[in-house]
Amino acid sequence: MNSYSRQLSRLKEEGNFRTIPEAGAADVTDFSTNDYLGLGARMDLRDEFMADSVRSSASLTSSASRLLAADQMSYTRFENYLRKLYGREALLFNSGYHANAGLIPALTSGARTLIVADKLVHASIIDGIMLSKADFRRFRHNDTAHLRRILDAEAGKYERVIIVAESIYSMDGDAAPLEELADIRLSRDNTLLYIDEAHALGVCGPRGLGLCAALPEEKRRGVDVMIGTLGKACASSGAFAIMPEELRHVAVNRARSFIFSTALPPICCEWSMFMMQHIESMDSEREHLQSLARQLHKGLSLLTGNSLPTPSHIQPFIVGSASRAVELSQRLLAHGVKVLPIRTPTVPPGTERLRISLSAALTAADVQLLINSLKHELPNS
Repeated sequence: MNSYSRQLSRLKEEGNFRTIPEAGAADVTDFSTNDYLGLGARMDLRDEFMADSVRSSASLTSSASRLLAADQMSYTRFENYLRKLYGREALLFNSGYHANAGLIPALTSGARTLIVADKLVHASIIDGIMLSKADFRRFRHNDTAHLRRILDAEAGKYERVIIVAESIYSMDGDAAPLEELADIRLSRDNTLLYIDEAHALGVCGPRGLGLCAALPEEKRRGVDVMIGTLGKACASSGAFAIMPEELRHVAVNRARSFIFSTALPPICCEWSMFMMQHIESMDSEREHLQSLARQLHKGLSLLTGNSLPTPSHIQPFIVGSASRAVELSQRLLAHGVKVLPIRTPTVPPGTERLRISLSAALTAADVQLLINSLKHELPNS
């Protein structure tokens, strides 16, 4: 046990020791949630959902994996809805983590495969890659020239190549060059493009369907797999994969996280479909969220003196060390502002930060409170 004690002591010394937070004060302005559209506390939506006897009577448990579940109605209805939305087949997973950790290994089976992933893809994607046991390379973040060089040098040695990226990155809030990635995929045989839209779904693209849906039609064909996560802007839980019918069959037969996990409760699928139906028409919430993002971007740029990336609903305030990030987070809490520190290994050493996550439930006054609080706590400001 001493080795565990040493590990924990080292984490504490480095400022990287984590604990599960307790429930916060009700009067704190929260900039830590991924509830980007502010739907999580909408009692009017809950009441509307529960007033429908068909939806509200769905079972609270599946009691089995999807392949063994007796009641398939809610899953099938939701997947059919998604198929009409996106024009391709859909398959539900228990979470975005389950989707990436199960689907990536499934797609690499049966052929010698190379995976080429953006340097900043989520841990669930990395775990999926490791579970696949496929060869893999990582290209510099959003650097399509580097990606092309890797493919030119390596792709010819493999039967299949899978390019993996996210549409919106969770720690910096920046967008992938999706059109270029689609062009690269369409120009190469035996290549698949896999895009995780966890932080774009509900927020970006036409009707909130994600950035892939905003691509020109001929380039949308270049996205073979799109992952949508339901636990963020959609204020639910679970995830789905949009893909061609053949790949859906592969996933059902090969994705271990799908085959061997107890399926989502049917009522959760009903709630997710209900929320997505509403989200399609929430352009005013998306516009308000973008207005807050522009306000925050301007305020942070003035504070730091740096030209920050394009305004996004996710914006980093980099402080450069774990201990400073924790300390600044605690000081902001005294101002009634909750912003959580992000530390190694979630981000590379030296880029430790506060991750500011915006919600359409916030106001311009809330954002100004955050900016003013940061200004008060920063030296020489």
